[in-house]
Order: sequence, then structure tokens, then C-alpha cells
Amino acid sequence: MNLDTYLWILARVSGLTAAAALAISLLTGLALRSAVLDWLTTNRALRSTHEFTAILWIPLGLSHMVLLLLDGNVRTPIRLIDLVLPFRASYGSLAIGLGTLSFDILVLVAVTGWLRRQIHPSAWRWIHRLSYLACGMIFLHALLGGSDFSAPQVSAIAWSVAAVLAVLTVARLLWGRLSAEGRDLQRGRPNP
Repeated sequence: MNLDTYLWILARVSGLTAAAALAISLLTGLALRSAVLDWLTTNRALRSTHEFTAILWIPLGLSHMVLLLLDGNVRTPIRLIDLVLPFRASYGSLAIGLGTLSFDILVLVAVTGWLRRQIHPSAWRWIHRLSYLACGMIFLHALLGGSDFSAPQVSAIAWSVAAVLAVLTVARLLWGRLSAEGRDLQRGRPNP
């Protein structure tokens, strides 16, 4: 295996694991607000997992981007500007642009997450909700730009995760946040 092939594989692996970390972060964030996983674990474990994976994607996503800059297998080399400003790449501009735009949005979500106490709560919530949009764009980025979807295992996992997140998102939109009273009833505890 030559260096270019090795870098190509590492770029794919880091991209897939970054997407997995984001999917887990989104799932646990949804679970915190909807109590959908209360049967499985505690709120503390969900919050810890949500916060850990919300940070974990950053080094994985940056690795993906750096490895793409170094990848010699691409038809036209990706430039640093292509990874910061969306839709500028000379080939695959839609796929690469969606990845770039989702990265930019997720950086905004992460930074505002760290500054949460200095931001008005409703502004923070609206910015934080952009993560739904960013995860959808990452899915399209992978679908349109990567060769990984040709592998049945990757395709099955990606479509399954997308379906679960879509169903939970729609449920969250339709039924909103489960109240403390609803959580108590769901857990079989009487309401005081």
C-alpha cells in the first residue's frame, strides 16, 4: 500500500467516525429532551455522552480535512480555502461545499455551546438547533461525495442512523419536550 492510498483510507475513516460522533451527539441530545432513552440509561450518562461526542467530532473532522488536503488520489487537489469557504472546489463542489458548510455550522454550534452562559437562552437554542441541519448536510456530503456508500455495510448503517434520527426529530417536533410529569409516568413513578 502506498502513502496516497493510506491517506485516502485514513481520510475516509476519520470522516466516517466524525459523522458517527455527531450522530451519537444528536441522538443523545434528542434523548435528553424527549426522554426516549430513559429506559436505557440515566440523564447524567446521556449528558456526558452528548458532551463528549459533541467535542469528539472536532479532532476527527479536522483529521478528515487535513488528510484530504494531503490526499494524492484526488483528480484535482483540494485547497485549504475549499475547506473553509463552501462551494469553491473545482470538482465535486456540491458535495465538498456541503461538508464545508456543515463544518462551519458545527464550529458555530460548538463555540456557542462553550459560551452558553454569555448568550441569551433562546438565541443559544436556535443556534444549537442548526446541528440538525448540519448533520443532514453531512449525510448528503457523504452520499454525494464519497465512495463509502458503495459498501453495503456503510450504506446500511448510514441510512439506518439517518432514519432513526429523522424519526426522533419528527417526534420531537410533533410532541415537543416531555415534561417532568410525563417522565415520571413513563418511569412508573407516581407524580408527587
